[in-house]
Amino acid sequence: MASGGVEIGDFEEGDIDQIMVIERDAFASPWSEELFRREIGSSISRLIVARLSRNQGRRVVGYAVYWSVADEIHLHTLAVRRDRRREGIGSLLLGEIIHCSRSLGAKWITLEVRQRNDAARRLYAKFGFSVQGSRPGYYHDTGEDALILWADLELGDAESANKGEGRNG
Repeated sequence: MASGGVEIGDFEEGDIDQIMVIERDAFASPWSEELFRREIGSSISRLIVARLSRNQGRRVVGYAVYWSVADEIHLHTLAVRRDRRREGIGSLLLGEIIHCSRSLGAKWITLEVRQRNDAARRLYAKFGFSVQGSRPGYYHDTGEDALILWADLELGDAESANKGEGRNG
């Protein structure tokens, strides 16, 4: 999938260093390289990346990690380079996850998000996610609660967002 000079594709071994730079910048408690490598080696996990197109140097500008278990998808992490936020890259990544998940027969997609992460919550709402609960004190670095979000992939609420029409970070 490609849009606006950005291509969404599978992780390649040479991507890990760029992913780690984004990860450390995006999160107060970043995943370790070892954790990413475990995800890469897991049969239920998928890591996708957003890269600038070939004529722009193929630099990684975002990524997402999700699990596919039975008819459910669990999105673990999604991040976009700080200098490329609000260009629709997060929407492209999430749209690709939803498209692939539907093709696998998934019915639901779920995730946790920091209660105060308004930008992420707006992105997920655009794709039909709604709050279904919370996890008090979920984030150990701040003690912040996580909101549990779910989207029903069979409803098709995310179709317009899946086309990358929105802007996000």
